Amino acid sequence: MAGLIRQSDIEEVKARTNIADIIGDYVTLKSAGVGSMKGLCPFHDERSPSFHVRPQVGFYHCFGCGESGDVYSFLQNMDHVSFSEAVERLAGRVGLDLHYEDGSGAAPDHGNRARLLAANQAASDFFSDQLGSAGAEVGRTFLGQRGFDANAATRFGVGFAPKSWDELTNHLRGRGFTTEELTLSGLVSSGDRGIYDRFRGRLVWPIRDITGQTIGFGARKLLDDDKGPKYLNTPESPVYHKAQVLYGLDLAKRDISRSHQVVVVEGYTDVMACHLAGITTAVATCGTSFGVDHIKVLRRVLGDDSGVGEVVFTFDPDAAGQKAAMRAFSEEQRFSAQTYVAVGPEGLDPCDLRLQRGDDAVRRMVDSKKPMFEFMIRQILSQYNLDTVEGRTAALRAAAPVVGDIRDPVLRPGYTRELSRMLGVDMGEVAKAVTNAQSGSRSSASGGPNAPRHAGAVEVLPERPFSLVELPGDPVTRLERDGLMAMLQRPTLIGRDILDSAVQTSFVNSSLAVVRDAIASSLPHFDAPDWLDRVVAEVPDTLKNLVQELAMANLPERTEKDVTRYVREITIVLIDKDLLRLKAELLGRLQRADAGDTEMYRTLQRELVRVEAERRALRDD
Repeated sequence: MAGLIRQSDIEEVKARTNIADIIGDYVTLKSAGVGSMKGLCPFHDERSPSFHVRPQVGFYHCFGCGESGDVYSFLQNMDHVSFSEAVERLAGRVGLDLHYEDGSGAAPDHGNRARLLAANQAASDFFSDQLGSAGAEVGRTFLGQRGFDANAATRFGVGFAPKSWDELTNHLRGRGFTTEELTLSGLVSSGDRGIYDRFRGRLVWPIRDITGQTIGFGARKLLDDDKGPKYLNTPESPVYHKAQVLYGLDLAKRDISRSHQVVVVEGYTDVMACHLAGITTAVATCGTSFGVDHIKVLRRVLGDDSGVGEVVFTFDPDAAGQKAAMRAFSEEQRFSAQTYVAVGPEGLDPCDLRLQRGDDAVRRMVDSKKPMFEFMIRQILSQYNLDTVEGRTAALRAAAPVVGDIRDPVLRPGYTRELSRMLGVDMGEVAKAVTNAQSGSRSSASGGPNAPRHAGAVEVLPERPFSLVELPGDPVTRLERDGLMAMLQRPTLIGRDILDSAVQTSFVNSSLAVVRDAIASSLPHFDAPDWLDRVVAEVPDTLKNLVQELAMANLPERTEKDVTRYVREITIVLIDKDLLRLKAELLGRLQRADAGDTEMYRTLQRELVRVEAERRALRDD
């Protein structure tokens, strides 16, 4: 492994580099007086330029946001590369061979790096030129059938590898590249008949690193007599490490950094479709599963240290897609950002979705994303027969660890309640299973009590203590507020049976919904002396004040008898409101149901009868 770059080389590269030339690739600079240039700051939004560059000094500074540094720090901030990568990139630009202080001389990989990158770029140019040739008709047809025109091909650098034994090899040798360099770059292979082109008769996508340099290729089979795999990628090389590469990241990095969102799709054409549809944060892996190294790269680009970002995965509905989803879920806790899953209608991937239904459909697919936790819970439950006691029990055992692994106290109670609803199992029983699973997970976790917050965490709550008087005054919010006041203050007068139903109702106000979930999580202790303390402990700090105010606010009744009647009635009204909502949903489904589907019709009718019976029971209580 290479050691540190020699300090004298670092200084020499900087001395040979005009910082204005580098920054000028990102910012339009104009003269601001002798020895100074200025432009709009790339690090924050501004209307008038306050970003100044002094080439003679080799520094930049923004008088608006305070960002400043040299050419290396600029590349680190803009392209999210390490310091060594910034030095190596500029060294290649000025043609300086770097030396490494690792006790064993220069690192051999870095000695060839500039030549390998140059070979890859020359190959990319060759493939792009070939796409317009007569022999590439099959490639142009493939692109056209998927909704990509010549402009799209140019935008993404798509090319064509001619069906030839050594046409690329001869072309690159004519450009001065040696057989050793071409072999090391993975552009050629060797066999009994000697050196030959690795990619032949295929559509080719250049794979670029985060700085935009071509480091490898992905090639799609087009011809029936091609006996190779559907997709063939560049092998591991000194510049191409597939576990660390994300296709499209060079195009998406700035929008990912600005929006704090990344969309991970499954293929090259999916990336193209997303970008052309306006989802310019889409990337894809290159012939390998999404893994830890990919996460490290994305976290650096996302600025993933505050938990405010979004990582949206798209998966095909087939078995391979489900396996990919499980792998992604097993690693997603490494993100601080919240993770989501977006699945296209009828299981269409982004490319087919755009082709069949247009750009808007692709955007709607991403907008309709669901939290990764919810997706995984549904996937687990789909494997069991929930119509039997045995199936529900097994499903609870399988799903409880997923909920128990949620570290965020805001989300965990909500997903516990959701799991209870999906299973049709008593909330207390589900809460117990989740608590047991959570304890087991904590005891076996290698990170211990100081492990990073789980990826499911997301701050959707007030950033300061929230007060009761700040709640909206609409009738629905007032009912939710009064119901929570009753549950917090007099849970024993309400009774466990009514409480179980009340905590499963839907809430409109998000802050009150968090309090409801905290009550649900604490429900096994509704008659304990420390009942309120338990509920307060379940909510984030910004809502503790709200819980305490709800618990201290005056109920509208004077006598104990009136209070007993009131707390039960207001809670029942809350439940009845939710049952009315459910009834309306069932009636709508009944109207939309296929008249020929008698089983579905009967099921909906039975559910309507059950809802009405539950409403009558409430009124008779």
